[in-house]
Amino acid sequence: MTGWTEFAQQSPEIAEFGRARFQSQVAYLGTLRPDGSPRVHPVTPIIGEELFLFMEPTSPKGKDLQRDPRYALHCSVEDSNGGGGEFYVMGRATLVADPILREQAVRASPYFPQDSYVLFMFTVEFAS
Repeated sequence: MTGWTEFAQQSPEIAEFGRARFQSQVAYLGTLRPDGSPRVHPVTPIIGEELFLFMEPTSPKGKDLQRDPRYALHCSVEDSNGGGGEFYVMGRATLVADPILREQAVRASPYFPQDSYVLFMFTVEFAS
C-alpha cells in the first residue's frame, strides 16, 4: 500500500493521467455494504499530497469505509466512446482526524468543504 505521493513517484505517467481525469470533479466510489453487496456513490476526489474525500458524517459511504476500508474509485468517461479515457484506483481508506492532513485536503480541494464534513485518506494498491 502506498499513499498518492509515493504512487506518483513510482508511476508518474499513470498518476498524472489519474490526476487529470479526476479533475473532472466527478468520479464513482465503490464501497461494500454491511451485507457485502456493492454500493456506488458519485464523489469529488481531491488529490493533494494524498488522495482524499470529504463527506457528510452520516454518509452511508463513510459508514461503509469505517466498517470495511476497501474501496474502488473510477472516473467518469466523457462520452460513449470513452472520451479521454478512464482511470481506476483501488486500496484502503482511513478516517482522518489529523488537523494538518485536513488542512492539506482543504487546500487541494476544488470546493470549500464544510467544517462538519469528515475526511478520508486513500491508499493506492492498484491503479489502471
